Amino acid sequence: MAGRGVPRRKPTRLSRAEIEEIFARFKKADPDPKTELHYRSPFTLLVAVALSAQATDASVNKATPALFKLADTPRKMVALGEEKVRDLIKTIGLYRGKARNLIALSEKLIAEHGGKVPADREALEALPGVGRKTANVVLNVAFGRPTIAVDTHIFRVSNRTGLAPGKDPLQVEEGLERVVPADYKLHAHHWLILHGRYICLARKPRCPDCLIADICRFPDKTQPLDGQSLVPLR
Repeated sequence: MAGRGVPRRKPTRLSRAEIEEIFARFKKADPDPKTELHYRSPFTLLVAVALSAQATDASVNKATPALFKLADTPRKMVALGEEKVRDLIKTIGLYRGKARNLIALSEKLIAEHGGKVPADREALEALPGVGRKTANVVLNVAFGRPTIAVDTHIFRVSNRTGLAPGKDPLQVEEGLERVVPADYKLHAHHWLILHGRYICLARKPRCPDCLIADICRFPDKTQPLDGQSLVPLR
């Protein structure tokens, strides 16, 4: 008997019907959600996602037009050189290390993948500056894989709502993989990111405006000023 004496962690605090309803509402409100990062190709997407680590999408989108104008392929990125890349992305947090990684990952793409972005998690994670979250985003957005990239927003939403509680991003990702219905999995991480970015805010969540407030298990919901119900119209 595997794991005898150790209770198995329940991946969600919600029922299957409640989870289905959450994603049905998200889909109705936004049928085809997109990443807010600007990109032209799998390579520029990879670059943009790598740059977005510990930075906002808005700050990345301000810097990448000039970068992509000069270097929208691995070979152009290497030719541009680390110093010029660093100068073009210096408004983004941790820009020195990111510039170094962009050159290194471009060199690796040229040497090992013919200058193409691989549609393989292991190969992506082997690139300098690319972790599991970045790999998941690239696999989902560029290659249409139903992966779930857990960032700070998804981590917060998953724990607050009870959808997929976890102590770390990997635990939350594994929980979401188990509970998100297959029909919604392709867009799940976009819906959850956008929900966390604009509604389920870290300091003061906008619970009165929340589509799923009546399902959410967060005990400290903010209340509407007029005393109206938090239950959304279906």
